[in-house]
Amino acid sequence: MKDGSFREHAKVIALFLLLAFISACNDSKAKQSTQRVIPVKIGVVKQQNVPVQINAIGNVESFNTVSIKALVGGEVTDVHFKEGQEVKKGDLLFQIDPRPYDAALKQAEAQLARDQAQAKNAEEQAKRYLILVQKDYVSVDQYDQIRSNAEALAATVQADKANIENSRLQLDYCVIKSPIDGRVGEVLINRGNVVKANDVGMVTINKITPIYVTLSVPEQNLADIKKYMAEGSLKMEAIIPGDEKRPEQGVLTFINNAVDTATGTIQLKGTFENKDMRLWPGQFVNVVITLTTERNAVIVPSAALQTGQEGQYVFVVKPDFTVDLRTVTIARSTGEYTVIARGVSPGEKVVTDGQINLIPGVHVEIKDDQGRSDQINADVKKK
Repeated sequence: MKDGSFREHAKVIALFLLLAFISACNDSKAKQSTQRVIPVKIGVVKQQNVPVQINAIGNVESFNTVSIKALVGGEVTDVHFKEGQEVKKGDLLFQIDPRPYDAALKQAEAQLARDQAQAKNAEEQAKRYLILVQKDYVSVDQYDQIRSNAEALAATVQADKANIENSRLQLDYCVIKSPIDGRVGEVLINRGNVVKANDVGMVTINKITPIYVTLSVPEQNLADIKKYMAEGSLKMEAIIPGDEKRPEQGVLTFINNAVDTATGTIQLKGTFENKDMRLWPGQFVNVVITLTTERNAVIVPSAALQTGQEGQYVFVVKPDFTVDLRTVTIARSTGEYTVIARGVSPGEKVVTDGQINLIPGVHVEIKDDQGRSDQINADVKKK
């Protein structure tokens, strides 16, 4: 019995020693894990003035669009421009055969001359009959008939004059000129075609300097837009995809008078000088509207933000080059940078790349854009 009791006691001691050894190994591994150095990229928390902006997709529209149609029918005898050409107001575009309208004008002028002669004779006759009726040589009925005939012929003369004006107008319509400055599009009616009055469009002219950019933003932004627009002009930028470094500058000039109830958006329109003609009707652009500027805002690189169960957070690099997980409250995003309401302070360093391998307390070293790492904690390396 004593030997068996001794053996049981020895087993218990051996098991206790084994558990202690395993625990020590785990502690050693955990310590090594926390001392593992992970290369990361960092950014600095800054405090600076940040513009308050609205971003949206916009569509470019011509400042003025005119579809040219013939006001008289006939054969097109000449086209005085080329497709895509810049034209000025008053430039000759089309010529319609004027001969039928010239003949109609001459006929109307001849009709006027005849009726004027008849009206003059009738007026003289009425004057003579007035003398005769006063001496009772003719009856009043006869005089009234002569007077009415003279007045009818005078009215006919006025109608002839109006007919001449209309004929001249029809003749003028044979020459079609540009009503605006702009760029002509595709020619739809060529020389030799016969057109009808107010039938099909012959060509379209778009005025593109200046030019409009239209966009729609959520109605929640309407109050701010109206507020800041009342204080002064709101600047707009039109960013052309593929050429982001040279945005076109414009001004917000129009807010629609009703919210689109189907989409919950409000339509806006900005005017751009477009001197270099980089904006083209129908083109889609990224639009940025600057409402105001927020003074001394705290910002971090947007790449530093991570999302967890408790919301947004960043890894802050402490002076001993260990990292701390810090929950932050986001005010708004400005693209490359994010404005932080609370959670970090200006001057602190945050991890912008390599967060996937981080846990609170781990040591880090900074790597540059070429992937090279700089030693930042020699003491950890020595251990």
